[in-house]
Amino acid sequence: MGVASMVIGIIAALLGFVPLCNYFAVIPAIVGLILGIVDASTKSKQNQPKGMAVAGIVLNAVAILLIIVWTAFIAAAGSAASSF
Repeated sequence: MGVASMVIGIIAALLGFVPLCNYFAVIPAIVGLILGIVDASTKSKQNQPKGMAVAGIVLNAVAILLIIVWTAFIAAAGSAASSF
């Protein structure tokens, strides 16, 4: 699940830059975040390394923040362009 979380985080981050796809990229980012958290807690109980899970959690959190910031930037640019 850690690898899946990491791959989903990378894909969600890349889709976050596409103007109309960024709204839909939030869903895989949230799913990847949940997968990473579940994998980290499972590996923590089994005393196994959880590096991939932590990487997936970080990538998905960054993807969600990126999507929020990019959406705000697009909204501000659209608002400024409509005033001309």
